[in-house]
Amino acid sequence: MKQNVLLGISFASVLAITLLGAPSCSKNDGAASASGARSAAGKKVTITNVSYDPTRELYANYNKLFAEHWKAKTGQDVEITQSHGGSGKQALEVANGLEADVVTLALEYDVNAVQNAGLIEKGWVSEFPLASSPYTSTIVFLVRKGNPKKIYDWDDLVRKGVGVITPNPKTSGGACWNYLAAWAYGLHKFGGDEAKVKAFIKQIYANVLVLDSGARGATNSFVQNKQGDVLLAWENEAFLSIADYPDDYEIVTPSLSILAQPSVAVVDEVVDRRKTREVATEYLKYLYSEEAQRVAGKNFYRPSNKKVLEEFKDVFNLNINLVTINDFGGWDAAHEKHFSNGGLFDQIYDK
Repeated sequence: MKQNVLLGISFASVLAITLLGAPSCSKNDGAASASGARSAAGKKVTITNVSYDPTRELYANYNKLFAEHWKAKTGQDVEITQSHGGSGKQALEVANGLEADVVTLALEYDVNAVQNAGLIEKGWVSEFPLASSPYTSTIVFLVRKGNPKKIYDWDDLVRKGVGVITPNPKTSGGACWNYLAAWAYGLHKFGGDEAKVKAFIKQIYANVLVLDSGARGATNSFVQNKQGDVLLAWENEAFLSIADYPDDYEIVTPSLSILAQPSVAVVDEVVDRRKTREVATEYLKYLYSEEAQRVAGKNFYRPSNKKVLEEFKDVFNLNINLVTINDFGGWDAAHEKHFSNGGLFDQIYDK
């Protein structure tokens, strides 16, 4: 697997990820909740997890683990229904009535959209450790085996004849991370000159062949439909493609990328109405357990538990230089500047 020489930018604090202690939930916590679970023992409970595209495999495995955990803890069977799609689109669906007990979306901004619809209480980001982000990822390049177009860094994406595949940041959380990683590289390359960065990003998107609505759709365009020369991808999505087609693809790590922090939250309005708060809260809390963290690692997400992450040191490049969303002023500022109607992305992508 081909890796690049990294730029000398230090973001060591990003990599110093330490799992915090179990959260102290303020929402209907305590003995009444526990007794409710015991009284429900033997009656199957069903919850719905509305998630984004590349988590299908992760949650297919985690749901089995959680069902065993919940059965052992309460004596109750639990069934988890899954919904997947572009993260922004999924958030809009929940806001418009798609019933979700929990959301596990690609970025904090999408969960805030559900909060703004009146379905999630303020303060959700502090309900679970690490800003309610139980695992992380980053953005890498997936290229054809042997890297025939010699694509090693963001500069190579603007070359004539290089076909780029990436989803649409208007509907896909992964696409937002892709765009921001490229923007951060441009800021470094051009010494913060945003006019030059904008022109650079415009060149990249001029080479984009198709904007799928979600990350999995983009992967299918590249892997199954053989479109383009490089896929801008979640790290886990790239690894899954190599697992399926080990002789056809390889991963290139750019010199600078971004710490992608998917967010999770209980949908308060739904769980209070359906009386599923305890199981929904435990479903997200248990994501931080060592067992669940290993499931995340085996599905190529970076565990937030430092001990478990160390077990996967031969899988992930832990020395990659990463910016964070805080370098963009947080998600509200980043979205307003780059992804709002009339924002920089609309100005750049004029097809």
